[in-house]
Amino acid sequence: MAAPADGQRAAQSQRLRAAVHYTVGCLCQEVGEDKQIEFSKQTIAAIAETTFRQCENFATDLELFAKHGKRTTVNTDDVKLLARRSKALLNFIVEQCNDLASSNAVQKEKKSVAAGKGKKKSDGHLEPTVTENEEVTND
Repeated sequence: MAAPADGQRAAQSQRLRAAVHYTVGCLCQEVGEDKQIEFSKQTIAAIAETTFRQCENFATDLELFAKHGKRTTVNTDDVKLLARRSKALLNFIVEQCNDLASSNAVQKEKKSVAAGKGKKKSDGHLEPTVTENEEVTND
């Protein structure tokens, strides 16, 4: 007899498969209307199954990349490594990572400006903080 966790895992897997199948069907319909072609139900099912299996392979590979790096969390370097065989996908991922990094830097900058240019000392005076691109001068 299967454990309850196995039943939940199987149910979750079935829901994911259904979601992938539905999404593939929508995409095939959209492409079909654009290109004036039809996709058979068998073709949609085959694309959905291939997509689902490829996602399982991606998940396994990402997990192994992180494990090889002696980490328990998958990071962007793992995703870049996974995408290395598709130049277009790799370029897109690198671009998105760079955009995210610059966006995070801007957010940090805004937080530091909003918090003020210094930290209060225990005597109530402000102590200047130094960032990588600033110099502190005593005038």
